[in-house]
Amino acid sequence: QVQLLESGGGSVQAGGSLRLSCAASGYTFCMGWFRQAPGKEREKVASTWSTLGDTHYADSVKGRFTISRDIAINTLYLQMNSLKPEDTAMYYCAAGPLTTGCDYQYWGQGTQVTVTS
Repeated sequence: QVQLLESGGGSVQAGGSLRLSCAASGYTFCMGWFRQAPGKEREKVASTWSTLGDTHYADSVKGRFTISRDIAINTLYLQMNSLKPEDTAMYYCAAGPLTTGCDYQYWGQGTQVTVTS
């Protein structure tokens, strides 16, 4: 069982930046950030896997968000720049092993990000 604790959410004006952190209690091959806005489906924002630091981004955040991971301290980050009102959502950290794909078995409680225009 891996526990995840997110931090770094808050309210920011459009064009601003926030950095989310996710402290994990143990190592997992895959880690990612998801978000869910009211009335919308959960969306995978960014993910990273392997010790090589492979990454993947949703088209909506490419060029603005950067996912990174410090394996030594089991912490995942999401640097969010040029934030837009449509980025407003609850952001969740997720982690899990690689099976046929990344199997996100563990989830954090979420941290709210609000972007005002």
